[in-house]
Amino acid sequence: MAQLLVREIPQETVSALKKRAKKNGRSAEAEHRAILQDALKSKVDHWKEIDRLRNELAESGRTFTDSTEFIRRDRDTR
Repeated sequence: MAQLLVREIPQETVSALKKRAKKNGRSAEAEHRAILQDALKSKVDHWKEIDRLRNELAESGRTFTDSTEFIRRDRDTR
């Protein structure tokens, strides 16, 4: 596995990282790794979650309208 060195981190950021790590029961290094992994997840994962939520709402009877007409009307008024 590769190593990553990050220099010149403000002390307040380091303190916040250590506090968060303690709260999550991890070392600062493990917390840093988790933060990086979460931040760099593929955007496809977000779209899958959006689709899942949309399907869940649709199954509950929620209807969705096409906002195209509303946007066009709004643009025309400007």
